[in-house]
Amino acid sequence: MNVSCRMYNLECEERKTTDVPYIKHWVHMSTVFLTKRIEFAAAHRYIKPEWDEARNRAVFGLCYNPPAHGHNYMIEVTVLGEVDPKTGMVVNLFDLKQILLTVLEEFDHKNLNLDMPYFEGLIPTSENIARVLWAKLDKQKSIGTLHAIRLYEDEDLYADVTAEAGLDAAGITRRYSFTAVQDGRPGPEWDCFVTVHGTIDPVTGMVTDIGALNQLVQEKVLQPFDRQDLRQVLGTQTVTGEQLVEQIWTQLVTSLSSGRLSNVRLVQSRDLSFEYAG
Repeated sequence: MNVSCRMYNLECEERKTTDVPYIKHWVHMSTVFLTKRIEFAAAHRYIKPEWDEARNRAVFGLCYNPPAHGHNYMIEVTVLGEVDPKTGMVVNLFDLKQILLTVLEEFDHKNLNLDMPYFEGLIPTSENIARVLWAKLDKQKSIGTLHAIRLYEDEDLYADVTAEAGLDAAGITRRYSFTAVQDGRPGPEWDCFVTVHGTIDPVTGMVTDIGALNQLVQEKVLQPFDRQDLRQVLGTQTVTGEQLVEQIWTQLVTSLSSGRLSNVRLVQSRDLSFEYAG
């Protein structure tokens, strides 16, 4: 699905009869969050021209490599508003899609460093791309109130910008995977989503050093847990998802180089996941 909705606090006046109740008129229409997902492709490179190669590589790692590298980005745009009692919609979905396509057409199949004036002096990190797109979409008043933008660089990395946190901050989420051992045999494969929130560094354009985060998760989570009997690792007779996600949080929360650990989500299967936020 490319569109999703959430609705809160629906109130109506009902008339009770021998039949089922019916809605007479809206007393207070709830706020509905509507999310539209759409793709675009672009290339980027992390580089500070005033830095030498050694410093660029130390800070940006492989993202510094010339000339650039590309992604099939996925953007999720969430707007909110009240349902129009005449149309039953927060915003016309066709209009929303056309506005998104028009805005993204400027970015699609472009080298963001070279072709886009928005990134002159601004590194096109996922966090900064999301902020630039926010600024453009927020001007489109016909789409309702802009609530959040989630930008997927790929299925393992995405950035979140929200109205609540403001445009100087973002959340960055990285996915990691490990396989547990159960009764001497390979057990379930776990997907671990680690979310770090914080102020976007005006120099690097990042909330946290992804390379440092990768190294931390490798040391604190993947090496101790991957292909290991988790009962022995944790010293318990049984291991639940609830215990495991809290343990991962504890391993990471005090060790980040920058940003604040805001969420750990552990996915055991398509139908089962666990979250912990301290």
